[in-house]
Amino acid sequence: MNIHEHQAKELLKEFGAPIPKGVVIYDVNEIKEKIKILNSESLVIKAQIHAGGRGKAGGIKLVKNKDVLKEASNMLGKILITPQTGSKGKKVNRLYIEEATKIEKEFYLSCLVDRASSKIAIISCTEGGVDIEKIAKENPEKIITTRFDLKDKITEHDLQNIIKIFNLNEGQKKQAKNLINSIFRLLVENDASLIEINPLIVMENGNLCCLDAKVNFDDNAMFKHPHILKLRDLNEENPTEIEASKHGLAYIKLNGSIGCMVNGAGLAMATMDIIKLYGQEPANFLDVGGGASREKVTAAFKIILSDKNVKGILINIFGGIMRCDVLAKGVVEAVKETKLNVPLVVRLAGTNFIEGKKILNQSNLKILSANDLNDAAKKIVEAVNK
Repeated sequence: MNIHEHQAKELLKEFGAPIPKGVVIYDVNEIKEKIKILNSESLVIKAQIHAGGRGKAGGIKLVKNKDVLKEASNMLGKILITPQTGSKGKKVNRLYIEEATKIEKEFYLSCLVDRASSKIAIISCTEGGVDIEKIAKENPEKIITTRFDLKDKITEHDLQNIIKIFNLNEGQKKQAKNLINSIFRLLVENDASLIEINPLIVMENGNLCCLDAKVNFDDNAMFKHPHILKLRDLNEENPTEIEASKHGLAYIKLNGSIGCMVNGAGLAMATMDIIKLYGQEPANFLDVGGGASREKVTAAFKIILSDKNVKGILINIFGGIMRCDVLAKGVVEAVKETKLNVPLVVRLAGTNFIEGKKILNQSNLKILSANDLNDAAKKIVEAVNK
């Protein structure tokens, strides 16, 4: 789950991290009253969308105090197109206005769950405000990655290793260590998957400050953190993905033509891979879970078919907790209810798969049965290509 910059900064502030003073705006009529607490002749207006690259797209502007209302009015409610939004862009429904800060130095700092090593990783870089992936490729010597096991406290040795690349004075080192401990506690206590401060700056007065912030959370842990779940902005999410979540379906829209319905994330990814192997592209990732009901299967069908790019559907089910005969009945009902008019290939294996195949074969519907995943992918690609 993603949150907005202003929400990320409020969380950082709660954990003791230094942030510029700012206010969030939902309506231009709020501006005059809200900015009274900001003590700066220059202010920064930031479009709040879940996408990077806002600055180059005109979504971040440095303005004089007297010009805030005009510039904010021009930005709020407009469509912002960045490299991460795609050509359709995103509507700016809220702004964050904060005091402008004079910058002496810029750094990069992040704390994340490193799945490759099963550790916590903290990345520090001498270059801030830039694409960290580009720096890693072109100037890897400017980056330090410090990995450690999950624990209650970061060791002094690790803290020293993280900040050594910044070349700070003693006072700044103390601030940096406090900040690192703050973002570490925020990550662990709230099941965040990424906390990124880019840039972390040294201000004119020598103090450190988090000028921009991004925080992502583990969706599967949000039931433990209702205060974080309240920060979710549905306007920033795909409507189909929102609908899928209401039915307990893990759905991510993609750009291909073959809709996928699978149980289990690993099996779903393997299914997508083999579709690509045979020359087509998956239209979605969809995991119906281990115990999908008939109603859930029907909902999944409707969600897949809501994508106008779908030219065929591949169902790949391994019956463990889920019984293949129950799934087959759900498929038959869903095909009838949705009046399916695109090719459908079903591969069943596991619990009651023979009974499931009989139900599909006796349905008198145009459902192609597959013997294995390879056969299923081949058949659906051939059907779509025709």
